[in-house]
Amino acid sequence: MQTFGGLCRSAKNPGFSSLPFLHSLPMMPAMAFISMFLQIMSGMDTAFFERGIIIGLSIAAPIGPVSLLCIRKTLAEGRLSGIASGLGAATADASFSCVAGFGLTYILNIMIGLQLLLRLMGGLYLIYLGFKLLLARPTEQTALPTKGDGLIHAYATTLFLTLTNPMTILSFAAFFAGLGLGGARNGYASSGALVLGVFIGSAMWWLILSSGVGAFRQRCSQRGMQWINRISGAMIAGFGLATLI
Repeated sequence: MQTFGGLCRSAKNPGFSSLPFLHSLPMMPAMAFISMFLQIMSGMDTAFFERGIIIGLSIAAPIGPVSLLCIRKTLAEGRLSGIASGLGAATADASFSCVAGFGLTYILNIMIGLQLLLRLMGGLYLIYLGFKLLLARPTEQTALPTKGDGLIHAYATTLFLTLTNPMTILSFAAFFAGLGLGGARNGYASSGALVLGVFIGSAMWWLILSSGVGAFRQRCSQRGMQWINRISGAMIAGFGLATLI
């Protein structure tokens, strides 16, 4: 059997150069991925997918500590940092919707059993972040694009905060139960479409929020950034205290 390299070298032969598929070989992996994605989308239960988008938007939109972190990250470090923060929350939302959508009650029961520990971890971390922002100096902010490490940290922070909030998974369980969604009765394909819709809906909200806030970044002075740090830090610490009570 002729190898890929030998086949490409054979293309120099006039007899092989007339074969049009040889010139498109580098594009085949990308085209195969696009074709597979379109097949998945065409076979998807669009009704469940659309409901998932609505649920994802509904869960992500209310103002909370993650929203404040996303806004502050966008103003201090740019849109990419804000979007990375939002994607961390969207990933956690998709994970929770997967548990609720596929009827994984044993995981739900474990998380409910660990509710006090999760609240303690999340609350203490919110208080830590709040005081860290209160003490942050505007002169430490940079106008340069955020590097990979900063984006990963922004993503991991909101992922951890959302995963340690047991009320989020209870919200998804309530949404799905109220709408008659999730569980084995809907089938795995429909549940998968629902989970994908939740992720896209949540990610859409964070993209819109980061893009909108990012438009005001250049207008924010050092003094304004200092007040943003103080206000967001105090509110985030307040959310942490409320979580512990």
